[in-house]
Amino acid sequence: MKTVGAYEAKTHLARLLDDVSNGEVVTITRHGVPVAKLVPAEEPQSMTRREVIEALKAFGRGRTLEGVTNKEMIEDGRRY
Repeated sequence: MKTVGAYEAKTHLARLLDDVSNGEVVTITRHGVPVAKLVPAEEPQSMTRREVIEALKAFGRGRTLEGVTNKEMIEDGRRY
């Protein structure tokens, strides 16, 4: 794990991002006190179209508008 000061982090951000993309963790300090940590991002989950459609259907099951009509939602949206 690498530790750098805030000024160095600002000055060498591109290099630090390269380090992080290679799996290194970087701690950023201010006056010697850790204030932030750069860590590699998680790999995004990829889903097929069919999986996305099924997930959306599952999300909508059991959810209702509780008496609100489409017309009321349209009118409400036009106010903004």
